[in-house]
Amino acid sequence: MSRSPAKPGMFARPFFEDKSRAFWVLQAAGWSGYLLLRMVSSISNGLSVEGLIKNIIEAIVGYCLTLLLSTLYGYYRRLPRITGILLTFATLGAATLVYAVLEAFTFSFTAAEPGVTLSRVLGYVFLNFTVLAGWSALYFGINFYLIVEQQIDQMQLLENQASSAQLAMLRYQLNPHFLFNTLNSISTLVLLKQTERANVMLSRLSSFLRYTLANEPTAHVTLSQEVETLKLYLEIEKMRFDERLRTHFDVDPRVSKARLPSLLLQPLVENAIKYAVTPQEEGADITVTARLTGERVQIAVSDTGPGLIESKPRPTLSTGVGLANIRERLAQAFGSDHRFETRTKPGEGFSVEIEIPFQLEEPNREAA
Repeated sequence: MSRSPAKPGMFARPFFEDKSRAFWVLQAAGWSGYLLLRMVSSISNGLSVEGLIKNIIEAIVGYCLTLLLSTLYGYYRRLPRITGILLTFATLGAATLVYAVLEAFTFSFTAAEPGVTLSRVLGYVFLNFTVLAGWSALYFGINFYLIVEQQIDQMQLLENQASSAQLAMLRYQLNPHFLFNTLNSISTLVLLKQTERANVMLSRLSSFLRYTLANEPTAHVTLSQEVETLKLYLEIEKMRFDERLRTHFDVDPRVSKARLPSLLLQPLVENAIKYAVTPQEEGADITVTARLTGERVQIAVSDTGPGLIESKPRPTLSTGVGLANIRERLAQAFGSDHRFETRTKPGEGFSVEIEIPFQLEEPNREAA
């Protein structure tokens, strides 16, 4: 395998986090095991000092040859594929021949007839080719595995970056929409010379933005924080609708620390205000409930408005940011492990039900 150092955290497998260290460990372990097997074989045939020395020299030569092979293979891997393959087989053949000649030379010191002969070289070729070919297969196999692991890590990083970017885009869509409605209301109050109410609304808007912009667009918040954000938002809306807007919160204390994407519920409440409170002279009630069912959190936002009217459906909010946005944010945050349903009956109100896993910690996301 290549002996260049790896960047920290590049590979998911701890052993290969430092590729240089992994190479030397595998190299030493592999040839030590080979030497052990050769010595066991020699013992079965009658161990001698000459045989022991021969086995040690054989392992040392193989160790050194494979170091040279690793350097050459690392260079070949950067060449065009066909050229690299041809050079790899040629180098393997040459290394096998060199290994066989050196073994024959070593054996000649203990043989009855000293000298390197063709028959002795050919006798060692098959065994040496098997050893070096096996080493080469492991070299390329491990490097292929590391390349696949690196590509998987890169793909996961890109997916996380894309997911974070999409979450940020969806989250950033909310503030401009809300600001448009609120600033329009403040402008109306100024035109009507209701400066005191305009100042109060500006102050509440400042508090709401300070609270919401403190969170990262892809961050998860606790349900209690989300409810506090909703209450800040509704304080602003109550300046517009007075008694026509009646809100109710029924949140199980056990789910107060459950985590969900920030500002997930605000568009649902805004949707209810637009389609339930605004068109009715008497206004409407908006209820937010949250319950713990097993390991699931069930959240509902309902109103007492006219419900779904065919001539005035509720597919989106006024700027095109609505239910589709929330569905996408839930899919990005929880994958398929969530439920999002709408329920309505003409004249009996409209409700949205969300079910998500009960999580106390924010999912880990790699930084871009």
